[in-house]
Amino acid sequence: MNARKKVAFYTLGCKLNFSETSTIARNFNDEGFDRVDFKEKADIYVINTCSVTENADKRFKTIVKQAQNVNPEAFVAAVGCYAQLKPEELAAVDGVDLVLGATEKFKITDYINDLSKNDFGEVHSCEIEEADFYVGSYSIGDRTRAFLKVQDGCDYKCTYCTIPLARGISRSDTMQNVLKNAKEISEKGIKEIVLTGVNIGDYGKGEFGNKKHEHTFLDLVSELDKVEGIERLRISSIEPNLLKNETIELVSNSRAFVPHFHVPLQSGSNTLLKKMKRRYMRELYTDRVSKIKEVMPHACIGVDVIVGFPGETDELFLETYNYLSELDISYLHVFTYSERDNTEAASFESVVPKNVRAKRSKMLRGLSAKKRRAFYESQIGSERTVLFEGENKEGYIHGFTENYVKVKAPWNPELVNTLSKVKLTKIDEDGLVRLEFIS
Repeated sequence: MNARKKVAFYTLGCKLNFSETSTIARNFNDEGFDRVDFKEKADIYVINTCSVTENADKRFKTIVKQAQNVNPEAFVAAVGCYAQLKPEELAAVDGVDLVLGATEKFKITDYINDLSKNDFGEVHSCEIEEADFYVGSYSIGDRTRAFLKVQDGCDYKCTYCTIPLARGISRSDTMQNVLKNAKEISEKGIKEIVLTGVNIGDYGKGEFGNKKHEHTFLDLVSELDKVEGIERLRISSIEPNLLKNETIELVSNSRAFVPHFHVPLQSGSNTLLKKMKRRYMRELYTDRVSKIKEVMPHACIGVDVIVGFPGETDELFLETYNYLSELDISYLHVFTYSERDNTEAASFESVVPKNVRAKRSKMLRGLSAKKRRAFYESQIGSERTVLFEGENKEGYIHGFTENYVKVKAPWNPELVNTLSKVKLTKIDEDGLVRLEFIS
């Protein structure tokens, strides 16, 4: 009797990539493979790539080497956004045997025959215009939360972004399938579902293969809120122009949706927002933050921001810094601008030197730490519900409140994957919040 082949996965990038890796992994399981950790010896290593930043590109070669160090004879496959954008470049990396584009990645087992090494990487990559159908997926990274994909692709034309080139047009899962996946997840005992996609506020477009919206994002959250068995629902990231008052109101009165929003800003300068071809000005962003805080004063608000975009002078950077400093937000995700091939911004003049980009990034990361600390301090003394995670970290168990405050308590395995009522008591030296349990 032949031993079952082993497959290992490495995922770069966003929550959407993690959800798709899980779906691909389940396909391998259906074909008789056993999944092992990436550090273990496997017959095939699958790397799900990202191309949002230059750093993700560079890491790919390192990850291939890691796989080869564990098993030099293993078959190595690359899938994902970078694989769609630059398949030949990935195929030329020593050790890579197979590169699959946007539509081919979900059929990876069809492209694998005898797992023998190739002299040159084999490429199967469609034209991105052909990526017009939807593949639903969800990931179960641990036992506490799952990432549920509801939408893919993007019709926006932001001048710095390669995602439309890597993932194609905006298209959505059917409402019926999203609800079915949500029920499947809840039946596995998972307490929290995070909705993910490229542009989830655009949900409904392409739901049945056409451009018009059969449903809206508001319809989606309304229906998901009714699914029994789901304790928590979290919106991963939503464009400010697509975050409507009705959605904010629904979350504020929701049974399961938590008061946590992640809303990309990218720049606090209207001059740069226009150059980026974003679909809003900062006045609308201010309005969205104000509306959230009006109906949910305890809500956590995260912000994406890009530093070093072409034309960002010292004055325009300070405009962003001062704007964010005064805004009632909770933390920042800071991205240092990197030139991407085939984007409009790559040809823009007034390039910001890399050392200046790094300095500005450091300043905003420092501001983020202050914002997070201030938000945590504002929550001390309040009563919250914590979902505890499964890892013992130096004698402590960690978890998150509904409004995304990270907490710690002495390790107790009985708390894993449970929701507990607590009172937040103080901030420790590591920046995490201590608590008392409420009986």
